[in-house]
Amino acid sequence: MNILILGSGGREHTFAWKIAQSPLCDNLFVAPGNAGTAQVATNLPIGYNDFESIANAVREHTIDLLIVGPEEPLVKGVVDFLRKQSDLSALRIVGPDAAGAQLEGSKDFSKQFMARYGIPTAASQTFTAATLEEGLAYLDTHSLPVVLKADGLAAGKGVIIAETTEEAKATLSSMLEGHKFGEAGAKVVIEQFLRGIELSVFVLSDGVNYKILPEAKDYKRIGEGDTGLNTGGMGAVSPVVFANENFLRKVEEKVVRPTLTGLQQEGIRYVGFIFIGLMNVKSEPYVIEYNARMGDPETEVVLPRIQSDFAEMMVAAADGELDKLSLQVSPQTAVTTVVVSGGYPEDYAKGKAITELNRIEDVVVFHAGTAISGDQVVTSGGRVLALTGLANSLENAIRKSQEAARIVQYEGKYYRRDIGLDLIRYND
Repeated sequence: MNILILGSGGREHTFAWKIAQSPLCDNLFVAPGNAGTAQVATNLPIGYNDFESIANAVREHTIDLLIVGPEEPLVKGVVDFLRKQSDLSALRIVGPDAAGAQLEGSKDFSKQFMARYGIPTAASQTFTAATLEEGLAYLDTHSLPVVLKADGLAAGKGVIIAETTEEAKATLSSMLEGHKFGEAGAKVVIEQFLRGIELSVFVLSDGVNYKILPEAKDYKRIGEGDTGLNTGGMGAVSPVVFANENFLRKVEEKVVRPTLTGLQQEGIRYVGFIFIGLMNVKSEPYVIEYNARMGDPETEVVLPRIQSDFAEMMVAAADGELDKLSLQVSPQTAVTTVVVSGGYPEDYAKGKAITELNRIEDVVVFHAGTAISGDQVVTSGGRVLALTGLANSLENAIRKSQEAARIVQYEGKYYRRDIGLDLIRYND
């Protein structure tokens, strides 16, 4: 079959790498892709929010299966758009429609959804510019620290943890009156700060049935020891030592099943991935957020551990037949280290030549922000590469991944040297 993946980051390169291994895949396309996807697929110069051009590419390349990587086209309704094309009725799509993507597209919707279906999450209230004064008064009574979240998509930057009431009030005002996050911050969710340790659980749904994929832990802050600014993710580990069988059973019973039941009761046929950001609070799971797609860089540790045919999994999800599928997962540990551009997550230069990739051995190199310039691979984003080591122990997986990060070269390269070390030291 002919398969098209939408997106241009590490997640999409990982999808393409995995699908290219499947005998089901005849021709593989990525739009717009990057220098890594070009090694295993044909890149199409189409933006993932250009719905007309996507539909035309599906026609031109007789695409049988479409997988939507990023959240933005999902929230903007790419699935709804394609479903309205009468000549594309046979197209299989993995990705929720706009109604399902609200789980990520609106923090307020997801908090109300969790309240309706009894899904454990932090207590919260939502405010708008019209209710700013009420919000400021609410902050006077709130425990510290306090979490403020822009309601809409803010490229992973719309969450502020305020340590003082004054900081919280200034942040709320800048979001609602100062339009700090634009339209994404037209509503702000103020919620209780949960103390615990974070992890992510991934679910693949066909609308009725589901498979729980390997869990992962990512590292959001730019600095070692989880310091500095938030990023899209500086590394990830799977499996997660503190997510034991008992905890994951609680996640399935208290979070996964009620979430899918709730979607069905809301009349939403959710086909695609649900990323559940969790806090493990004294061995109890609390939902921090939903995403309507796979995480990045978590995908770069989850997919290398999946031994099942990934294209077959995607077809089963699109066809509503996940119950017929057996998911095989490697017991090995995967660790990915993300190398980023100097200055990220703030301003950074692009177009820096990447060298020494051919010296990396026994590690999978996933391209995130790369492009091809002439015959040279160059940087084109903040997060440049995700380097995944797979091994029988966490220590060896870390060693492989970190060695690859040391080897690769480009001007301004930076990476965290402590990915996974907290899990070596972890005890209950």
